[in-house]
Amino acid sequence: MPYSSTEVLPDAANPCPTLGRVTHYVDSEVGRLGTVLLHRPGPELARLTPRNNDSLLFDAIPWVGRAQEEHDAFAAALRERGVEVLYLATLLAETLAVTEARAELTEQVLRSPRLGDALRRRVADHLSYLDPVALAGVLIAGLAHEELRVSQERPGGLVYALMDRHDFVIDPLPNLLFTRDSALWIGDRVGVTSLAMPARRRESTITHAIYRYHPRFAGTEFVYGPELEHLEGGDVLLLAPGVLAVGVGERTTPAGAERLARQVFAAGLAHTILVVPIAQERATMHLDTVCTMVDVDAVLMYPNIANTLSAYTMIADPDGEPQVDGPAPFLRAAADAMDLDRLRVIDTGLDPVTAEREQWDDGNNTLALAPRLCVGYERNTQTNAQLERAGIEVIPIAGSELGSGRGGPRCMSCPLVREPLKR
Repeated sequence: MPYSSTEVLPDAANPCPTLGRVTHYVDSEVGRLGTVLLHRPGPELARLTPRNNDSLLFDAIPWVGRAQEEHDAFAAALRERGVEVLYLATLLAETLAVTEARAELTEQVLRSPRLGDALRRRVADHLSYLDPVALAGVLIAGLAHEELRVSQERPGGLVYALMDRHDFVIDPLPNLLFTRDSALWIGDRVGVTSLAMPARRRESTITHAIYRYHPRFAGTEFVYGPELEHLEGGDVLLLAPGVLAVGVGERTTPAGAERLARQVFAAGLAHTILVVPIAQERATMHLDTVCTMVDVDAVLMYPNIANTLSAYTMIADPDGEPQVDGPAPFLRAAADAMDLDRLRVIDTGLDPVTAEREQWDDGNNTLALAPRLCVGYERNTQTNAQLERAGIEVIPIAGSELGSGRGGPRCMSCPLVREPLKR
């Protein structure tokens, strides 16, 4: 399927127009946002059917055209506030113009043991003829059984013959929409995460290649890699310069949190890591589904767990080894680590019932553009009213279709540049 998008993609004469290293830096959740990475939903969402939406981790089958309209409005709202918006598909196509990147990402797809030798050779032949834009489209939207032409001269073998006509030779990646999960920036270093669900692991491979090979990121140092223990970006909050909170539960493991602490301490990027166990439930898969920051001293938090959430505090000993203390109440531990008397808490919803409904509808998953300024889904009217009453300006966006994958504005965005907060 050809890749269809309104994004600006490279032309044949200038395959990598975004040249030159740019300084990227993020030390908080609320510093004024300068640059963000998004992925505009495309044909990969059209691949979702009642047969596969569960395995591809979507709760519903979205209306793709409406999802694109909603996403375009989200991007426009960011640009209106002076934010530079980069698109993952554009960066991927530009990255695939680099020979080493193309070989690496193609080999990763061909490595799948379910292909078999004959089909693997046919897929390799198919991919070899694609230009960078078309190849980016296949890596994102997948390759369906009926889209791969086989013949006596180019056979697909037994594997192809026994596949259902609705099956995919290369699976689509509808969750690329949530660019936060596969990468995060801590200071001037990027962490490419290790996604727990098999259906999503190629997302990290794609993101890793972009940061390694795209000219814009030349010389970027890594603080985490996809080969390490499971860690997802939705579980990591940069509470303040030098202070991180890491949720552990359904997606991020304790081993992943510990590994991140070691990496961050060794790089001198933080002095305190708060490890926060969260319930292993579909509605609370990441820490940012129950808590996000909206000011330097304020969090939007799901009230049904606010007083029960705990944290283990990790600091580095003189040898750089993480030392663990706790547990203690999360809000108290966070305030102490941030050198605050207290952390202001703004409740999701108005009561336990509306709080539960609006948490499920990603009411907690806000994206701060600056202190006291955030983006949230317009449908969470009670939560947005709570924010406004607390002095937080809300930029409401539509999300009836975007939310079908269970993610809000924070999930759909990976900040690359934020104005540093004063320590």
